[in-house]
Amino acid sequence: MTTRLLTLRDPDHLPALDPSFVRASPGDGLGPLDPPPRILLLYGSLRERSYSRLVVEEAARLLQLFGAETRIFNPSDLPLPDQVAGDDHPAVAELRAHSIWSEGQVWCSPERHGQITGIMKTQIDHLPLEMKGQRPTQGRTLAVMQVSAGSQSFNSVNTLRILGRWMRMFTIPNQSSVAMAYKEFDEAGRMLPSAYYDRIVDVVEELVRFTILMRPHAAQLVDRYSERKDKGIVTEADSHITAALGRGT
Repeated sequence: MTTRLLTLRDPDHLPALDPSFVRASPGDGLGPLDPPPRILLLYGSLRERSYSRLVVEEAARLLQLFGAETRIFNPSDLPLPDQVAGDDHPAVAELRAHSIWSEGQVWCSPERHGQITGIMKTQIDHLPLEMKGQRPTQGRTLAVMQVSAGSQSFNSVNTLRILGRWMRMFTIPNQSSVAMAYKEFDEAGRMLPSAYYDRIVDVVEELVRFTILMRPHAAQLVDRYSERKDKGIVTEADSHITAALGRGT
């Protein structure tokens, strides 16, 4: 079967990480660790040397070190929204399937003209709030990151936060913004030790913690009165509610 998932190079090689300060299992004590947290990573550039892709690769290596299962989606043949009738395209179907599989996600976009790229927005636009009774993003945790060619900025991560909220995801407090990204990687595409790299470690640790913490509660946290009403899901009302509504006996 054709897959658009990237193969992660050297998944166990973490040259910028100092093992002396690493917690191998950041989510210990917060919830069930088994099965491993399932994290989908999306990036926003098709360049051969894409720094947003290199960042999510570094994040994926760290996620695997911390016990998570990862998938990195390659958007190179993803059509524009509404370009294909009914979104009937294998890349769209695969992206949605990976999103449904995930418990958490990482979104990393370059900043272009002060905003996220079209490639990044296209991927998010192909993820509907509801699809055949399933919700590809609702209740998932989300970490947002960006890379910039110039000085540090937060325009892209701010936009990604707005989009994550709109997609009913739980966006973690921490975030990463790598300035002058072309200076932060070696010729092999591996990130050099720096405060930027350390922040990515922080974000990944936090994503693992929040994903494990929320795992037993995700369904309850997105349980909505309006949706129960639309679907005709009747609840057994508490006695104080019926009494307050004047329906008590």
